Amino acid sequence: MRAAIVGASGYVGGELLRLLLHHPHVQVVAATSERFAGRYVHSVHPNLRGRTALQFSSIADLPETDVLFLCLPHGQAARRMDEFARLASIVVDCSADFRLRDPDWHARWYDAETRADEWRARFVYGLPELTRDALHGARYISGVGCNATAVNLALLPLARAGLIERVVADVKVGSSEAGARATDASHHPERAGAVRSFAPVGHRHQAEIVQALNIPAEALFFSATAVEMVRGVLATCHVFLNADLTDRDLWRLYRAAYANEPFIRLVKSRTGLYRYPEPKIVAGTNYCDIGWELDDHGRRLVVISAIDNLMKGAAGSAVQSLNVACGWDECAGLDFVGLHP
Repeated sequence: MRAAIVGASGYVGGELLRLLLHHPHVQVVAATSERFAGRYVHSVHPNLRGRTALQFSSIADLPETDVLFLCLPHGQAARRMDEFARLASIVVDCSADFRLRDPDWHARWYDAETRADEWRARFVYGLPELTRDALHGARYISGVGCNATAVNLALLPLARAGLIERVVADVKVGSSEAGARATDASHHPERAGAVRSFAPVGHRHQAEIVQALNIPAEALFFSATAVEMVRGVLATCHVFLNADLTDRDLWRLYRAAYANEPFIRLVKSRTGLYRYPEPKIVAGTNYCDIGWELDDHGRRLVVISAIDNLMKGAAGSAVQSLNVACGWDECAGLDFVGLHP
């Protein structure tokens, strides 16, 4: 399958290149960057040196392909979707333009000018653990929010069982979440050694979590904090349950939900250094590690999850969704198991 990546000079585009260059069913034939057009891909993504002789091109020079990955800033895909759809039979958009099913919600949380109502209903949310059946044969796949993905996968079994009364979810996120373009907030002297709460309330991914878990908006309280880490999201979710559960109940619930999921690992050990999920362990992988502890003083359950924001929170889920849509091995191109230490 011939593939092109639009916006390939960013971090998510670079991860897609890394994955697809080793994918058994995909040939990358074009990677665009208006800023770096004409330069070799490895000049921006040095980890790809010796793996490809591909050069960045302009969007205006895109050939027709089988699949088109869009890694553009929010709003740009929606404005040009008619153009992009003519270039490929499958489009995977990694931005937020088509994540929310309700156009009014999109207008509230993002940009009213990029509702793209005529396209929204055609897109399938690209989180296979949630939408696998709908992804089979899908032609239009939306990307996922990295913070939302960490929370959604942590809480999905509880939500499906109707056990959540309310939840307070706090995510600690790495600097790559802000993208490849430098900003005042990502400047090293400002970021180094910092634990900065940048969204105590009102983070956009809150809407995505409510949609995916199908819980009342007033049941979710969500905050995001930037920490000194490049890759990764660590979600700590304080869940107030509406029923009494034991640890054995929780093992049954999570094993039943995730026993056949290739990229979900339950991490809850009694001994060892990594007894709970840790973003460092999943860096570069498509895994989501999930663990929990029950509070002895009431119906409070703390669920912890860890993902790589650029992988399971973006490029990894996009490739996994393409695999499902095309009927390939779901793990194709995603077999990297991570590093330690």
